Amino acid sequence: MTTEKRSSQQSTEKIRGWLSGRLPEDWFTEPVEVTVDRDEITIVGRIAEPTVAEDASDAERAAAHAGKIKEFRERTRERRIEIARELEHAARRKVAWGVDSGDQRELFTTLSVPVMTRLRQADRAVLDTLVDAGVARSRSEALAWCVRLVGKNAETWLGELREAMQKVEQVRESGPTNQMV
Repeated sequence: MTTEKRSSQQSTEKIRGWLSGRLPEDWFTEPVEVTVDRDEITIVGRIAEPTVAEDASDAERAAAHAGKIKEFRERTRERRIEIARELEHAARRKVAWGVDSGDQRELFTTLSVPVMTRLRQADRAVLDTLVDAGVARSRSEALAWCVRLVGKNAETWLGELREAMQKVEQVRESGPTNQMV
């Protein structure tokens, strides 16, 4: 593992540990999921399931989860902001929150960070088609849509790719050192 990746992993572990001691115990039913990149820390916790009738329809269950998420967001807002400010100051990154309820995940106020890219004409035509068709309002939004679509449909492949990259890092670390003579 490269020094940068090791540092990132340790940073994530420290943040998760800090949160374990800082978060109210009644907020989440299991340890929080922490995702860290160079711009943002996202904290997602699973909240208690809403109580619904055993014979409730799918629509009723979905509405109950949506209501539970909204109730959590409103009830914990001030305390989440307080904790986020402390963490933002210490980690020098913005903090976003989210919750899981049943199979629903809702993220609260996440960052949208500009990313520069160069695209050839054929690739720009794809984005322009999405804009012209009303799928997206701009090339930027169309590109974000494409990235989300790939992430959703290629999740297994991306996971395998990440695992392969970890193995490459292990092989690099076990090899001879690159020292200049």
